[in-house]
Amino acid sequence: MNPYLTLGTAALLVLLIALLGAVWLLRRRQAQRGASLRGLLDLADRLEADLKTCRSGLQQAHAVMSLNPDLPAASEQDAQHAIDAGLRGLLQQRLWIRDRSPQASQRELDEAAASMRSTRDRLQPLLQALTQAQSDLNSAMREHIRRDSDT
Repeated sequence: MNPYLTLGTAALLVLLIALLGAVWLLRRRQAQRGASLRGLLDLADRLEADLKTCRSGLQQAHAVMSLNPDLPAASEQDAQHAIDAGLRGLLQQRLWIRDRSPQASQRELDEAAASMRSTRDRLQPLLQALTQAQSDLNSAMREHIRRDSDT
């Protein structure tokens, strides 16, 4: 057998293996990037739902506590401004995802996801406290109505 033919075949085989490895790595990175983008968008959706739930809960609580629910109290306005600021921040994140994610590195995508996770983690105890306060307030209102109807 010709040594050049054997050497050429071996070199071609090595190149083919290297090419297959490169294609596999590229597909793996693309799959990871796609999963990161889907996760980022999912986090944004969940954070938006949390903020809207918080807004709704605060509005209900203030309506029950207020003598005139049509006239918001100062604390309600402060809470509303905080939630609106959160939603504006989330909109900025969504715009970043739309405009910059195609060029963003995997590290930048991971940092954006970590930031949203951190925000959700900080918001969860507040949502739980709001839910508990709403429940307590509803119980107190039912008790108040029951006492008024007994007299």
